[in-house]
Amino acid sequence: MSDYVLIDGDQAIFEPAFGAAKVSVRPGALLASGPATRDGRRLCVLGDEGSVEVQLCAYVTEQHSIPGSGTLTIAALAGDQIAQKSRSGGAALLLVGGRFTANFEVLVPAKQPAPAPVPDPTLAYAGAGSFVTTNAHFRGS
Repeated sequence: MSDYVLIDGDQAIFEPAFGAAKVSVRPGALLASGPATRDGRRLCVLGDEGSVEVQLCAYVTEQHSIPGSGTLTIAALAGDQIAQKSRSGGAALLLVGGRFTANFEVLVPAKQPAPAPVPDPTLAYAGAGSFVTTNAHFRGS
């Protein structure tokens, strides 16, 4: 089954629910490294998902209402986001596909309010996201 190929600058859209954490998400941009291009923009290949990093995202939990912050990244792609046949420079192309697994790494823990501020002991939360592309013509499989 074919799907749209991701290209340089396409966005990773993170869902705000990361387990017990509610994250103020922002989109992250893909930096493509594939040698092939479409309309002058490089195609994304397997491994380019690692270029997505959204820093300084605020978060809270039900018990920790004083916001903390952390970084959003893509932890793992879904199987339908990796082309089985389409390649660029020998590497599989990335496709829009379904939902990827995301990671939220806590850098500054959220805190529990009075009587004394207690920091969130969790260092990372798992969530999900999906890709949005500006490519409306080129498909891969």
